[in-house]
Amino acid sequence: MKTIKLISSLFSIVLLFSCTGPQGPPGFDGLDGRDGLNGLDGVNILGQVVEVEGTFSDANDYSIFFEFPESIEVFESDLVLVYLLFESVDDPEGGAPIDVWRLLPQTRILDQGLLQYNYDHTFLDVNIFLESDFDLSTLPAGDTDNQVFRIAVVPADFGTNGTIDVNNLDEVMGALKLDFNSVEKIGLD
Repeated sequence: MKTIKLISSLFSIVLLFSCTGPQGPPGFDGLDGRDGLNGLDGVNILGQVVEVEGTFSDANDYSIFFEFPESIEVFESDLVLVYLLFESVDDPEGGAPIDVWRLLPQTRILDQGLLQYNYDHTFLDVNIFLESDFDLSTLPAGDTDNQVFRIAVVPADFGTNGTIDVNNLDEVMGALKLDFNSVEKIGLD
């Protein structure tokens, strides 16, 4: 048994030392490739948009509260953007009316004074509310009833990369690769 171990050890030593020697000549260098133009870094966007409709009144303290359903995942670092359906204009080509969306906050100058549509949010909910320098109960129904908002939830790096104008809902929806017809509509009244 000792001889087998001795022979095996000697054979291992011979193999180990027989692999050393002078280094061979270096290989040929390959051809360098052409440098291309550097592109912009992409953004991993998994945004969602939901449409809510509600009425501002004295009973709800002139605020519309929306709690995110489980189907919408919102992280604390996400941007939550709220757009007001400000008006609909005629399509010059005779098609369906075109919606005009404005990013909140949105200030209007009325006969009574200044009215502002504003919002705040957490990763759990959005609160859309009216602020003014006059009594809100004097507002006509057109400024309070059946108001439509689109709430866009987008990753933080989306809003800070500077390539998308977040004031433009069409551009935000296009960047998120979302179709306006697929936006979930939720009535809050």
